[in-house]
Amino acid sequence: MKIDRLSGDPLLRSAYPYRRLAVMGAGAYGTALAHVAAQDSTQVSLWSRRAEIAETINRTAQNPGYLGEIDIAPSITASDDLMTVLRDADAVLLVVPSHAIRSTARAMRPVTPAGIPIVVCAKGIEAETGLLMSQIVEDELPGHSVGALSGPTFATELAAGHPSAATLAFSFDQADRLDPENSAAARMAVTLATPAFRTYLSDDLVGVEIGGAVKNVIAIACGMMRGAGFAENTRAALITRGLDEMKALAEALGGRRETVTDLSGIGDLTLTCSSTTSRNMSLGVQLGQGLDRAACFDGKPIIVEGEANATSVTDLARKLSVPMPICETVRSILKDGQPIAETFARFWSEPIESEPRAMSLTFAHPTSLSTAPAFDKRPL
Repeated sequence: MKIDRLSGDPLLRSAYPYRRLAVMGAGAYGTALAHVAAQDSTQVSLWSRRAEIAETINRTAQNPGYLGEIDIAPSITASDDLMTVLRDADAVLLVVPSHAIRSTARAMRPVTPAGIPIVVCAKGIEAETGLLMSQIVEDELPGHSVGALSGPTFATELAAGHPSAATLAFSFDQADRLDPENSAAARMAVTLATPAFRTYLSDDLVGVEIGGAVKNVIAIACGMMRGAGFAENTRAALITRGLDEMKALAEALGGRRETVTDLSGIGDLTLTCSSTTSRNMSLGVQLGQGLDRAACFDGKPIIVEGEANATSVTDLARKLSVPMPICETVRSILKDGQPIAETFARFWSEPIESEPRAMSLTFAHPTSLSTAPAFDKRPL
């Protein structure tokens, strides 16, 4: 930290924003981030997979299919052509669903300016490889500095100007530490800064990305329990123990437990587990109420990231010998078709453990798998 020699006060550093930003993905979150970035003098180009969405944004300055009637910055230009969006970009926000990260990054390779930073805004773990989203981008777009943006930010609230915050993570190398004002992290942070949106910087990509991937699975668990008729005690327990699972997996992969206790971890977890605005929470509620998966969301083919993450997260945890009982519970319901009531009853009857890991105590639960009753649905 630089210190003023006369006053002893810390000197504020200055970083220069990127002036030409490409946002890949015109869904709710991509459009909201494009709107945020365009509040200053940044030129924002927004890529949509569907030409009709790009045309609507250009004509009306709205994206009604994803953000309702919220007005977005009219300076945003949208296109379904990769070259048009990327050719003059100084930096990229990659905001497509996690299952499309690899294919989109691969398609971007021939037309992305060399060396510009790329920030991944998708949350998840790749099923086949166990890679984090930033690692996939590094595979497909070598030679670029890759970061991640994650935190408690519902897209509609972000676009509407409600005060919000998130974590922006890059791996700081020696050059970044010697000249932080010119680091990709600092420049992207000021590019996205508005009176209502702020980012906090981190050098723990693993911790930030694990928080984003695991919280979706925990949110489905919380939704299932709410849908089945249970109340706030249950949700608080799942959030707290789910946070411990996030910490354990992050640490096993080289991340820091403290990262998971910040915005990209507990912040995002609390938001996602508290509102059916979250698709993950909403799916869990509907399943907990007894709906078949095909009937959820009125039968619409809604992508819910936590469904795929329930399997990819636990596959990775199993390889690392990291116990994640809540995520395993969700997996057994979603993937293996196990009944919700019996499966959660089994989780609640697991051996009694100590919270501080240093105590390392485990006791048999007085109920057993054979005698533990299934959780009955009960009114709130």
